[in-house]
Amino acid sequence: MKKVLLPALLVLLAVPAFADAERDPVRKVEPSKVCMINEQYMNQEQIPVEIDEKTYYGCCQMCVDRLNTDEKSRFAVDPMTKKKVDKAKAVIGALADGRVFYFENEKSLAAYNAMLKTQG
Repeated sequence: MKKVLLPALLVLLAVPAFADAERDPVRKVEPSKVCMINEQYMNQEQIPVEIDEKTYYGCCQMCVDRLNTDEKSRFAVDPMTKKKVDKAKAVIGALADGRVFYFENEKSLAAYNAMLKTQG
């Protein structure tokens, strides 16, 4: 009986959190699945680029080369706080169409989603 109840309980506990995430216009995504040059969520592992003990990701050799040579390509502006963020350290959120945004923290991503919901 315990073997059946535990998985069922875990599913029930996970559903509300997943449902809330589905309502957010910008959902948090794994950095390793983002091309940080094309600013696009790719839904598959990208090419890691190690620079100064941080990892960035690109989808092709051109993107890898640019990350290695163009320091500006490794930074973005948080759309909520307007602060400069390092893409390797950012919380990354994606729209349904795959466009990504970089946030300085989870709180900023949540505030951005709240703002979008009130506008929509």
